[in-house]
Amino acid sequence: MVKRIKTVLEMIKFEHSVFALPFALTGALLAARATHQPPRGWPSLRQVLWIIVAMVAARSAAMTMNRIADLRYDRENPRTKERALATGSLTLQFAGLFTIAAVAVFFVAASQLNPLALKLAPLAIAVLFFYSFTKRFTNWSHLFLGLALGISPAAAWIAVTGGLDLRMLILCAAVTLWVGGFDVLYACQDIEYDQRAGLFSVPKKFGIANALLIARVMHLGVIALLSWLAFSFGLPWPAWAGVAVVAALLSYEHSLVKADDLSKLDAAFFTVNGYISMLFLLFWGAAAAVWRV
Repeated sequence: MVKRIKTVLEMIKFEHSVFALPFALTGALLAARATHQPPRGWPSLRQVLWIIVAMVAARSAAMTMNRIADLRYDRENPRTKERALATGSLTLQFAGLFTIAAVAVFFVAASQLNPLALKLAPLAIAVLFFYSFTKRFTNWSHLFLGLALGISPAAAWIAVTGGLDLRMLILCAAVTLWVGGFDVLYACQDIEYDQRAGLFSVPKKFGIANALLIARVMHLGVIALLSWLAFSFGLPWPAWAGVAVVAALLSYEHSLVKADDLSKLDAAFFTVNGYISMLFLLFWGAAAAVWRV
């Protein structure tokens, strides 16, 4: 059992939970500070712990569902044919049971936060699972993946306050474009397979060079939205420093990927984006700490 769970966690890249979690925690910090939630305008340790449990469980369920839904394609694609379900080292039945268990944990976590979080939990799961099927009918599945992660700051705000400030949708949009942009980059390596399999993607539709340009435009949108959010809340200088750091890292990420050279794509996708999310939380957490509200 332990070995199979370890195999599932390796298959869904459990460590990549770091991508969305810092943005959710930023949403929780802003919520508590802006609404003066106890203790002293900070989310409680209990709230933070249940938000983390909810986020990790939801992502684990969504990623396992994605592998189940894409099993046929994973078996055919040279890049993915060594994944656990594709090789048979993990059974479809166990993956299904793991997904159900992760969803159950997510609902338990939502119930421990507040009634609205629990009421919206089915909608969140629906959004997460729907992404797995979007590449079958739209070139913009990357934005659906972005939305799946992008709802996390709003979810965290709801978890802390039991309501929602519409300004938090700005951060949701920023995360959506951030994830969508780097997923466009990542999809460039599957363009040949997508053409054979009849799957949809921005690189397949527009070509790699144009896909890189579209990803850049998305990431410029991220910087504009983060700036708007910092201004709308009147956040102090560490937030603006965080925006500058994100801008610099996104610029570096794009410098690694060329239309005729995708060899550094893994570094751009995993390493740089991990730094972006963690440093964003660090700088915006500092901004929340010195924010006079």
